[in-house]
Amino acid sequence: MERKRLNRLKVVLAEKGVTNKRLAELVGKDPAMVSKWVTNTAQPNVEMLMLIAKVLNVSVDELLRTDEEFSPRLKTIQIDR
Repeated sequence: MERKRLNRLKVVLAEKGVTNKRLAELVGKDPAMVSKWVTNTAQPNVEMLMLIAKVLNVSVDELLRTDEEFSPRLKTIQIDR
């Protein structure tokens, strides 16, 4: 499950037409590190995840979740007031 969740970065990069090298330039990291994030051999820390989301103009939630995981739960959450 964790592996599938982190693969979302790869999908978002493809959707945005951003290469690993370009993301590395935008966030000030080595392209090899970005490649590790995309291939799930390493994970960005929370601050870096926030920066990645900002430069890609997506939410952190969009980077972390899968649609299958989020949508059904959204329908079942009830908040008591």
